[in-house]
Amino acid sequence: MNSISGSSPQGKGLTTGLAPHLSGTDFMSEGILFVVSAPSGAGKTSLVKALREREPALGLAISHTTRPPRPGESDGVHYHFVTEADFLAMIAAGAFLEHAQVFGNRYGTGEAKVREALAAGEDLLLEIDWQGARQVRARFPHAVTIFVLPPSAAELAHRLRGRGQDSETVIAGRMRQARDEMTHFSEYDYLVVNDQFATALADLVCLIRAERLRLAHGPGRWQGLLAGLLAE
Repeated sequence: MNSISGSSPQGKGLTTGLAPHLSGTDFMSEGILFVVSAPSGAGKTSLVKALREREPALGLAISHTTRPPRPGESDGVHYHFVTEADFLAMIAAGAFLEHAQVFGNRYGTGEAKVREALAAGEDLLLEIDWQGARQVRARFPHAVTIFVLPPSAAELAHRLRGRGQDSETVIAGRMRQARDEMTHFSEYDYLVVNDQFATALADLVCLIRAERLRLAHGPGRWQGLLAGLLAE
């Protein structure tokens, strides 16, 4: 899970110093940073889990949080569960790429691991809210951002009730929060509507694969191939 290094200008010096044969290292380049956000209940966590099963090379940054683990969650797998004091100490040390407070709990992504993974050429996904996404864009302007929407307000409320975890008062609060979060949709590169799960998943897979083909993310991914094709 892992910095973004600079790439050479497109179309210049692609064959200079490059062997014409192909190998795994010929394609080494900085990884792509993907950010996925959604209001609570939109199905983001399930979509991300299924996406990574379809795209196993896509890494996932594990966030830190001060909230207690939910049933079935494990430390270091779903989140790094930390105390309020530890989280505040990490903020003071500048350890977070982004951090935010949501529903009274703190969430943050460690910067060092993200930069290490990207520098190693790993494509990495951050599952964070709009506040965190805004902070990430300021540090990584080429990050690819995706916002997942529910098909309707009624369906979002239905999904929140279907969890069987919250009172009506809590659900009403989550709906208000969701409406506020969805006002930030225009800050993202892509919108995916999670009406039919399979369709939304297919949309996410297409976005990931298409972004990997963009030269804007750096010709380093293609230098080995281009060196061989363009060699005299």
